[in-house]
Amino acid sequence: MKVNVDFDRCEGHGLCVTQAADAFSLNDDGELDYHFDGDDVPADMEDDVRAAIGVCPVAALSESP
Repeated sequence: MKVNVDFDRCEGHGLCVTQAADAFSLNDDGELDYHFDGDDVPADMEDDVRAAIGVCPVAALSESP
């Protein structure tokens, strides 16, 4: 699975971090860092990443088809 991140849309709420801290973090400037940009999410993390996609209040995250 791959994830699309709309960094322009992200407002830094951090809800994705609470769901999938191994995939997402906020840097010192409060901006989102996605740890698998351009790479597949490891299979054992897919459920957590899907949960993170689901909780984003501004729909900045989506699963690639």
